[in-house]
Amino acid sequence: MKISIELTLLPLNNNFEDHIITFIKRLRASEFTVLENPMSTQIYGEYDLLMPFLTSEIKKSFENQENVVVNLKIVKSDRSNYEPHF
Repeated sequence: MKISIELTLLPLNNNFEDHIITFIKRLRASEFTVLENPMSTQIYGEYDLLMPFLTSEIKKSFENQENVVVNLKIVKSDRSNYEPHF
């Protein structure tokens, strides 16, 4: 089953940019389609492959930071080709 995930990593410290950049680079290096904008990152793929990968990457981020928030939105479909019609 294909899924689309929008996520935002929010380190709660002054040196937040380095943590975000490292996280996004790890996502980019994966086999999954990754799209970015200034507010969030979207990642697309097969549920059974993407979820364990993402769980592992989030855990790494949690281990490397004292306080961090991750917001996730998961949609059951591949929305990587979505284009607004307005």
